[in-house]
Amino acid sequence: MIDAAPRRRPLTGTVDVVVIGAGHAGLAMSRCLSERSIDHVVLERGEIANSWRHERWDSLRLLTPNWQSRLPGYRYAGADPDGYMTMPEVVGFIDQYARIVSAPVRTGTAVTSVSAADDGYRVVTDHGQWRCRAVVIASGAHNIPAVPSLGAALPRSLQTLTTKEYRNPGQLDDRGALVVGASATGLQLADEIQRSGRQVTLAVGEHIRMPRVYRGLDIQWWLDAIGILDERYDEVDDIVRARRVPSPQLIGTPQRSTLDLNTLTERGVEIAGRLVGVSDGKAQFSGSLRNHCAMADLKQGRLLETIDAWAGQNGKRDEIAAPERFAPTRVEDTPRLSLDLTSGRIGTVIWATGFRPDYGWLHVPALDRKGSLRHAGGIVDVRGLYVLGLNFMRRRKSSFLHGAEDDVHDLSTHLAMYLRDSAKAVSRAPRKVDLTKDHHLGHAANAVAAVAASDWQLGQDGQMN
Repeated sequence: MIDAAPRRRPLTGTVDVVVIGAGHAGLAMSRCLSERSIDHVVLERGEIANSWRHERWDSLRLLTPNWQSRLPGYRYAGADPDGYMTMPEVVGFIDQYARIVSAPVRTGTAVTSVSAADDGYRVVTDHGQWRCRAVVIASGAHNIPAVPSLGAALPRSLQTLTTKEYRNPGQLDDRGALVVGASATGLQLADEIQRSGRQVTLAVGEHIRMPRVYRGLDIQWWLDAIGILDERYDEVDDIVRARRVPSPQLIGTPQRSTLDLNTLTERGVEIAGRLVGVSDGKAQFSGSLRNHCAMADLKQGRLLETIDAWAGQNGKRDEIAAPERFAPTRVEDTPRLSLDLTSGRIGTVIWATGFRPDYGWLHVPALDRKGSLRHAGGIVDVRGLYVLGLNFMRRRKSSFLHGAEDDVHDLSTHLAMYLRDSAKAVSRAPRKVDLTKDHHLGHAANAVAAVAASDWQLGQDGQMN
């Protein structure tokens, strides 16, 4: 049952699990916990699907087609399976899911502190506190805009917006805009602002180029079919690098259009290299634009070759359109290396440079020196702590709406085993909790479980606060 008015009174409770965040991932975990009869509560700082409601621009649509929109026990069943949900449609989809699974959500309840206590955790909110044996962090990876430090050198006369603040071109004055970042978000905003009649300069670094449709099928169909989306975190050589790969240059439109740098150039957007500095009121761009574009073209070509090979090996060659290739990215002979930000040509700088999670409330030793959670596939290396929704968390699809389905199944299984084994340990003589029995989650998960078990004594001593 969803508590839509949690501000009536402070709350204090004891449950087995506290889930932080009532987005799609937190609700999916709630459904799996309920199936296992695990007592839990879902705490949400705002409304259900709060980020989708309040932290997205007006014209945004999902990058995944509707047929791919699913959560445990629930999937899209509308009349437009090949379309792409608008933000109000996403909110409605998640709202309906919360009602169907009867998630025990307490909205308007911001978590201010999570710390170790006795055999579990103390979760403090602005409306009381909870005691629990395990915590699932499902607050997402898009909490704080990752604005580079060089932004501090921008002229104060400029308007600056992050993609969390941008809603539509009506927020901008009539002058041009510098959009920094050329992944999916940067391209979409550059296109929208250029179409509004404002001249856009787009700063481009490393990027992933992809067609929206290939051989008559959505590129997401191909990525799913050839197994790329299901690739696991413990199957890649460098997971740290893999988690930093930019999001593909895709857009969801009723026309199933491809949006790439060539499309933007044709519409009048000026393409520059990566923004590397601001000095004396001038933006400075890297000279590596041509190399970045050539690498993106090369990787796209390899992907299409992989798709073609799979289609041939699986008897699809005669059922679908013929193979195709796309023109290389066009780059000017001498791309711009600087831009005077004081000339009046530019009125706004938009940072499409990504986000990072906010763990300022997490008072347990689970963060590395860069402030990222130490985890293997969502199992944090502090006992009883889990995370959901991070980029390539367990699989390449982890950050997508449908990616939560497999992830919460795996992690809820591990969590249930943790609760069972920790209860047995408490009922016997004091000893470390053995989480290494989780063979079905793979060697990397077992390694983290071993670290988690070694933290048992530290937690008992109360030194994790």
